Amino acid sequence: MQVTKDEENSLSGLAYLDDLHVGQHFTSAMHALDERQITAFAREFDPQPFHLDREAAKQSVFHGLVASGWHVAAITMRLQVTSGLPIAGGLVGLGGELAWPNATRPGDVLHVESEILEIVPSRSGKDRGVVMVRSETRNQRGDVVQGTTVKLLVPRRVSSSLRAPGDSR
Repeated sequence: MQVTKDEENSLSGLAYLDDLHVGQHFTSAMHALDERQITAFAREFDPQPFHLDREAAKQSVFHGLVASGWHVAAITMRLQVTSGLPIAGGLVGLGGELAWPNATRPGDVLHVESEILEIVPSRSGKDRGVVMVRSETRNQRGDVVQGTTVKLLVPRRVSSSLRAPGDSR
């Protein structure tokens, strides 16, 4: 996990709702994307010519081979899970928005920058809350190739005040 400088008192291990604050930033590791990865993903999941064939892609709106947006989304998820957002219990999505403002091409090196926008403790389930996160997947030039704003279900730390009567955990 990479955390910005202003997070010097950063998280150790996984973060619970109580560990997060609005404005907190996270930066993932990097992923280098090559033509083989792009075409392999496209063959299986998004078999369009501009993802599969360099020559056909030249005739497309992209004027060259590009990664599927769904491939970029999968890479983003991997980066978030392995190095970007250290959320306890995993990244459990409750919905959101997704955009691909720029194409991702062979040779791009991607990373994800995320910011906590909102934290809402649950009124009905005292053991969790909802966190709104904006993430931008950027290439090596800093271009945003994917933007997301999502709501995540995040657990709270179990404390004696949150346990049910008679629960001795």
